[in-house]
Amino acid sequence: MTTAGAETIIRPARATAAAGTATLRRRQGFQHGGWFVAPFLALFALFVVWPLLRGLYLSFTDANISGDGASFIGLDNYREALQDPLMWDALGHSAYFTLLVVPCITVLAFLLAMLAHHIERGKWLWRLCFFMPFLLPSTVAANLWQWLFNPGTGMVNHVLGIETPWLTDKSYALLAVVITTLWWTVGFSFLLYLAALQGIPPHLYEAAKLDGANAWHRMVHITLPMLRNITGLVVALQILASLQVFDQAVVMQDFGPGPEESTRTFVQYTLEQGFTSYRVGYASAISIIFFVLIAAVALARMWLLRNREEGGR
Repeated sequence: MTTAGAETIIRPARATAAAGTATLRRRQGFQHGGWFVAPFLALFALFVVWPLLRGLYLSFTDANISGDGASFIGLDNYREALQDPLMWDALGHSAYFTLLVVPCITVLAFLLAMLAHHIERGKWLWRLCFFMPFLLPSTVAANLWQWLFNPGTGMVNHVLGIETPWLTDKSYALLAVVITTLWWTVGFSFLLYLAALQGIPPHLYEAAKLDGANAWHRMVHITLPMLRNITGLVVALQILASLQVFDQAVVMQDFGPGPEESTRTFVQYTLEQGFTSYRVGYASAISIIFFVLIAAVALARMWLLRNREEGGR
């Protein structure tokens, strides 16, 4: 047998052996790694998958809070929900709250991050002050601003020199919740922007300065384009969080729906149906509707991001 013929036989054999070894290693890696993933999968199935499936089942029944005597009623809960004006009002409040919070918190977080990034003295103090409110529990932040908005003893009206009934007038009640949310949650988005700013290569700014670009041009043509991905992340996270607003709206109104139900959010209305009216089946149905809406928002964001990435190639 010639040398060339021997190599022709040996090469496929080596390739087959290498492929077999790689497959065996992947199997061994999966078997060993599976033990590390198993606790997470078990908890995920117990606290996420099972409640979702249970809620989906209950949405097709007339179950009450006691869990006894539930009977299958098909799509009746969904038909009632789609014709329920109170549900649509609550959804409208959540959507309006989201429209106010998301752009404001995105711009404010960016400006605070720019300030903390470029300031020379006391950087740690500025960063601490901007981020610290986010560490507070929601009830603490809500109670604090409930006192600040109090028309008699609060500081907001006193400092501004006005007499606005923030928490008792339907025209201002939701705005008060928005202001509280901005102060409480801007620290998280601020931290994301600050980390992204620190990741921008300094030589880009140095080259722009040599070309005669001023601070405004550097921000528009370097900073903002480099922060495009983090801005998309901030907007997506804020949309999902704002649609699920509950804690601060409820606590600031002493666990009520606000003046003329002006601060009742979708999550609050769902809990009222389940734990006040004891209609667990109906509450499960509107929860599933809300889940579908939030999933649609998340998928739409992923689709837009993927199209933008493909268009930039």
